[in-house]
Order: sequence, then C-alpha cells, then structure tokens
Amino acid sequence: MDQPLSRRTFVASAIAVAAAPALRTGAVAAEEPLVLRCSLDTPPSHMRNVIVRDYLRKIETASDGRIKTQVFESGQLFPDLQVGKALLQGQIEMAIPGSWSLTGIVPDADFLQLPVLYGRSIDTLHRVVDGKSGQLLAKQIEAQLRSHVIGSWLDLGFFNWYSTSKPLNSYADLEGLKIRNNGGAGQAWRTQFMGAIPNTTPLPNVALALSQGTFDGLITSHETVASGQFWESGIRHSLEDHQFIGEYIPMVSLAFWQKLSADLQQAFTALWQENVSAYRANMATAQSRARELAQSHGISIVEPSPDEIEATRRVMMISQDQVAKLSNISPEMVATVGADLSAGD
Repeated sequence: MDQPLSRRTFVASAIAVAAAPALRTGAVAAEEPLVLRCSLDTPPSHMRNVIVRDYLRKIETASDGRIKTQVFESGQLFPDLQVGKALLQGQIEMAIPGSWSLTGIVPDADFLQLPVLYGRSIDTLHRVVDGKSGQLLAKQIEAQLRSHVIGSWLDLGFFNWYSTSKPLNSYADLEGLKIRNNGGAGQAWRTQFMGAIPNTTPLPNVALALSQGTFDGLITSHETVASGQFWESGIRHSLEDHQFIGEYIPMVSLAFWQKLSADLQQAFTALWQENVSAYRANMATAQSRARELAQSHGISIVEPSPDEIEATRRVMMISQDQVAKLSNISPEMVATVGADLSAGD
C-alpha cells in the first residue's frame, strides 16, 4: 500500500515541478545565438563595408551558429560620431569608427594629428598605431568607451589638400584659401599654419558648398573625392602631402565581449589579425584607383618632394606642444608616440 506523502515531500515535489519549465526555458535560451549589431556610416560599396562584411561572415562560420551578425550601413543606426555613445549604451555591439570621431570622448585618439607624424610613410605610421601608442589608446577606449579593440587598425588612407580654381603647386599656394576639414583642433591648426582659413562642414554638405563657393578647397582623401565625384563640384587641383592617415579602429562593446567564451574571443582576435594585412592592402588599392579616377576627371596632383615634407615637419614640430594642448592630447601619449618613432631608428 502506498504511503501518504508527508508535507515536506509534497512541498519539495511541487517546487521541482514548478522549476522544471524554467530550467527548460533556460536551456533553450542558452542555445540562442548572440546577436552582434555593427554600425557603419559609409555606403555598402565602401571598402570598409566590404571588409567588415567579410570579417563578420568569417566570425559566423567560426562560431558554428553561436553568433549572428547584422551590419547596418549608410548610417542607418548611427553616424560614426555617435557610435561611441551607442556602444556605451548597449545600442550596438560593434563599430569600426575613424579615430577622429572618438576624440570627443577619448581625446588621445587625435594623436595622428601631431606634427611629428606629418608626412610619414605608411610603414612608420603602422609602427606607431600597432605599437605602444595604439596599445595605450586601446586601454583608454576600454576604460572610457567600455569597448574592446580587437586588433590592428584598418587604414582609410592618406589625407591631402584639394582646391577648386587655384592651382596647388606648392605650400605657398594655400595661403588665403578657405579650406574645409572634417573637424578637430589638429587639422584646423595645420590649415592656419599654411596661412589658410579653416572651415568645418559636414561631409554630406560638401558638394553643394563647393559648388556655391562656400570654401575654396578641402582636406580629404582621394577615395572621398572619387566617391563624392567632387570634380563635378569644381575640384581641379591637389597637393598630395600625405599630411595624416585616416585610421578605423575595430571594437566591440565589453558587455558583448564578456559574454563570449574563451574560444570565441580567440576567434575574434585571430581572424582579424590573420586578415588585416590583406584588408589594409585592399584599402590602399581602393585609394590608388580613386587617385587614377580623380586624374582622369581633370584633377592635377602635385607631390611635394621628400625634402620639402621633412623641412615642413621640422618647422611644425616647434609648435607640437601647442597642438597637443589644443587637441587635449596627453603628455603620456605624446611621449609614447615619440618612443614608437625612436624604436624604428
């Protein structure tokens, strides 16, 4: 004959029955893939977008279904200027913003504007951004943006001077021109150093402003000139001094990063580092194609000699402390950049 249930046995059984659905629900939830939303403000045809889509496909494959990625392009979610805040607030999990767009939160991200880096070669600049300077900034990004930098930076390309009606055969030809830049104290200071007048206009408004004569030229890259077809807005001349290199910094939010298992974290890092050299080469090729396209549309390109660039850098460096102060770049970052440069001497 069955024994009647004691009160203690009955309560324990009831708790077990009630808990079972919750345990089953938890097991199902654990099998759901982590969703990674990546925000880009460039169009799908931009090489950065092509590269990011390729990388995230590799991540999905390596994760064996544990991660699902979504790429929001053309600023569908946020412009790069807002992705730092979006990462902090958990509105996205990944972004690859230009370093210049982070300076409002992480001022040291503007260190590429320091005079000591003016006109440097791509190999020298990689030694800096891949060296202790880049590592220092990664720590600051982790602390201030609560985001993890997954690896080496992605080159956008070199920025140069461009003008409409006035030929640019030398630095002296910049004097008196109103020159648009994409923001930041460093670019404004360099424009004034050349005797020109700085102007900051949002990129979507540049073509119309050029056509209307709001400014006489701009600081940008060949790729931006080509993608915007700025020859239709009057750009005819370029002084190609490689004054600084635009860099995109790949990062994911710490909230997302800390949800990843050790093997997935390793996959994120390894896949980026295995491919970044090819990605950088693809970006360089895009800039070369854009340069040729600009020339085919009548834009003349003049290159200062290496001696001219070096002489200009030496004069600029007299004001390096001033530039660092204007840009709120820390003495520690200035010293670290100098150490990275010296390491290659």
